[in-house]
Amino acid sequence: MANQTTRATCPYCGTGCGVLIETQATPQGRKIIHVRGDPDHPANFGRLCTKGSTLHLTASDTVTQQARLLQPMKRTQRGQDPQPMPWDAALDEAADRLADIVRRHGPQAVGFYGSGQLLTEDYYVLNKLVKGLLGTNNLDTNSRLCMSSAVAGYKATLGSDAPPTCYEDVDHAHTLFITGSNTAWAHPILFRRIEDAKRARPEMKLIVVDPRRTETAEMADLHLAILPGTDVALYNGMLHIMARDGLLDMAFVQRHTHGFEDLMALLHDFTPEAVARTCGIAQTDLATAARWFGDHTPTLSLYCQGLNQSSSGTDKNAALINLHLATGQIGQPGAGPFSLTGQPNAMGGREVGGMANLLSAHRDLGKPEDRAEVAAFWGLPEVPAQPGLTAVEMFEAAARGEIKALWIACTNPAQSLPDQATVRKALAMAEFVVVQEAFATTATCQHADLLLPASTWGEKDGTVTNSERRISRVRAAVAPAGEARHDWAIFTALGRRLEARLPERTAGYLPGTATLFPYTSPESIWNEHRDSTRGRDLDITGLSYALLDTAGPQQWPMPQGASQGTARLYTDGRFPTPDGRARFAALRCQPVHEPRDQRFPFSLNTGRLRDQWHGMSRTGTLGRLFGHVAEPTLDMHPADMARMGVQNGDLVQVQSRRGQLIAPVQADDGLTPMQTYMAMHWGQEALSGLDSHGRPVPGVNSLTDPTFCPKSKQPELKHAAVRIHPAALPWRLVGVACLPADQALAVREQLKPWMAAFAFASCVLFGREGEGDANAAAAQVGVLLRTGHSEAPGASAVRQIEDMLTMGGMGGTDVLRYDDPSRGQHRAMRLQRGSDGTHLRAFVLASNIAAETWLRPLLQDALRVDALGHALLQPDREPQGATKPRGKQVCTCFNVSETDIAGAMGACPMDADIGMRLALVQGALKCGTNCGSCLPAVRKLVQQPL
Repeated sequence: MANQTTRATCPYCGTGCGVLIETQATPQGRKIIHVRGDPDHPANFGRLCTKGSTLHLTASDTVTQQARLLQPMKRTQRGQDPQPMPWDAALDEAADRLADIVRRHGPQAVGFYGSGQLLTEDYYVLNKLVKGLLGTNNLDTNSRLCMSSAVAGYKATLGSDAPPTCYEDVDHAHTLFITGSNTAWAHPILFRRIEDAKRARPEMKLIVVDPRRTETAEMADLHLAILPGTDVALYNGMLHIMARDGLLDMAFVQRHTHGFEDLMALLHDFTPEAVARTCGIAQTDLATAARWFGDHTPTLSLYCQGLNQSSSGTDKNAALINLHLATGQIGQPGAGPFSLTGQPNAMGGREVGGMANLLSAHRDLGKPEDRAEVAAFWGLPEVPAQPGLTAVEMFEAAARGEIKALWIACTNPAQSLPDQATVRKALAMAEFVVVQEAFATTATCQHADLLLPASTWGEKDGTVTNSERRISRVRAAVAPAGEARHDWAIFTALGRRLEARLPERTAGYLPGTATLFPYTSPESIWNEHRDSTRGRDLDITGLSYALLDTAGPQQWPMPQGASQGTARLYTDGRFPTPDGRARFAALRCQPVHEPRDQRFPFSLNTGRLRDQWHGMSRTGTLGRLFGHVAEPTLDMHPADMARMGVQNGDLVQVQSRRGQLIAPVQADDGLTPMQTYMAMHWGQEALSGLDSHGRPVPGVNSLTDPTFCPKSKQPELKHAAVRIHPAALPWRLVGVACLPADQALAVREQLKPWMAAFAFASCVLFGREGEGDANAAAAQVGVLLRTGHSEAPGASAVRQIEDMLTMGGMGGTDVLRYDDPSRGQHRAMRLQRGSDGTHLRAFVLASNIAAETWLRPLLQDALRVDALGHALLQPDREPQGATKPRGKQVCTCFNVSETDIAGAMGACPMDADIGMRLALVQGALKCGTNCGSCLPAVRKLVQQPL
């Protein structure tokens, strides 16, 4: 049977790229063998980033067999391994226990926590199940950690949760104002469009506001490295200058806004001198930013978590929107405030009311008339008025024992929520924890009483909405793996069971309502959702699955009778407020919740990596996606490291008021002194250890602050005050093994319990999976384990780690070994002899690990070691013939390192300009010619002196 191609959507960031999934027939059914960008999708026109272009590898049999949750599982006791059970029994167990808790404690004793990666149809059924049947608004999602401040900011100023812009505006803007977003890494395909626009129109100005000098900032015409938390002061200062210099559109202000006088009265205090001092920037740069924003127009603002994840996130969003209202930069091509959604369907989830303060079709839970409309639409006498608990509140309530049951779907709160000590207490205190998940390897799965296997990308059918309000179809290319079921089907089956077990809840159904869950397909759900939007700001009554299938993705609103979706909102100057006018927000700059002080003198910032996604349950299954950033590190300014007496790779202890961890330190001169940075992805799956009290450390969010914005309830994940000092861990171990791809993930899982036995441990993959056949046993993937402790744990522990790293292969004649128990030193090398010579396949170094620097290249590059013999056991002295490290990987697609690029640069003529250098390097190495994610880094490297 011929290969088939299925159109779908990428499951990663909110850009919403279209993908083409190629499948092949096998005796067991169709399997995914390749993915490429959809050239007809208006979000990406065929482009994909490193994550999207490797989706087929994350769907391979090797990943599925080692990482997927393939059948329902139950723990009879916490801490034990779960055991398989049939689906019907699992759903009956879930319904029985939930019904019992509702009867004993009331509906407020249950909490549901979902995800911006659920499809709109999944979200809709979940919302109806919780708010309609169970009668509680305790439904929130990880979108609360992502976009809730943007939502609150839009509603406070423009009147609706609706980004008024579109991606095409990048092509029309004269000034791009990127603030609180490392777009080059967080939204790479959108950044390709920005690069194209800059290349086509060099006169376009790019302003980047970020405390760090990121790859996005490297491209800027003006980088404003403001101090953390001073965003509102910056925007007020810019507005002060624009008002002073006559750059405001007073005709627009007078016709279309309210509250301008109050804002102007407040701006007297935000003089250029005061703002420059508050923000830590030059007055001349502040003036330049104001002039470009107000005069070099149209201006488009792009922003993301740097604004949202803050205890004053709503104010930051609203203060930025003030700039657009005051200059009339909204509702026209190339202009407007454009919130970049972090997750693939955070927008769709909000459209169906999938958060604690929302109801279907952007209705407000706090408005009686909105509640009445939804109740009547669903066939209920009422929906509950009591506000639901948001993400942080829900887990805090569970930790206090108030929430008795937690249902977690398609997300990993034991990695992603701040203040992990409280999250772990919540999971331990809850009577009943259900995790509905595609991957069995997440940290949250370890805490579940009941595990329900869900379908995932490539298997699901439905819709998602991206950052520009564009609804795209998600189509299934293959059947769900194992016994996995679709999320909407799980919620539907649970709802029907609960209706039978809670007759007191169904007794109030309005006449003609036999069940709240009549669904037989995603389309039947979507049609109901569509009908709920009639007359609303997101009216999609003109849309259908059939239209999406024939005409392609569409932007809302698209009411009945419209021929296409709406690209830009507010083009007529009317806003969805009672009087049709937008509202200015007069706001002062609020200090960060947890300022630095003598006890905690450093500021910790968190953010994304280019090649990883969230908790890495999917991207973390591929060795190649660890090539760009190989291991967890704490990034610090070189001057701070020098003052502390630490070098790259040294271990430091980082402590906040909530927890602590140990991590290797890495110099980053893109930071300012006393500022530090750690990627958000490093949870206990990759970074673990024990704190000073002997408790497990669950990664970076053991440090972060749960304090949230009072208006949006979004937590302060971008700043925590920390103290840092060198970690005295004299005993170190590094274990590196090259394993068949169908074993590497299983080995990593076996090593996880050992990670918690040390004060510091990290475990990651490396290497490259096979492209032609991702299931081939010959495809090798590396596993890298690092540990540190105050004393040696004993020879038997080291030997067990050896056995796990190599599947018991450290014994036998192909092993070189050195032991010195008195000094705690141990070295072991596993060799593989074949017709093409002898190769190093694994090594373990304990106590003295200096030899890793020259041993790893031998293993990673599969070099022959026949001539080295027992020299492999030398602790420090590098033998002749050893290979130098290739340096940091730059291009994931073609495995190109910094060293490779430096070598190619050597062939460039001395008088070659930057464009010629880039062309020559790309011609030799192909870096940046596939997905393009590495282009900013390649461009920076070729600009270095020859």
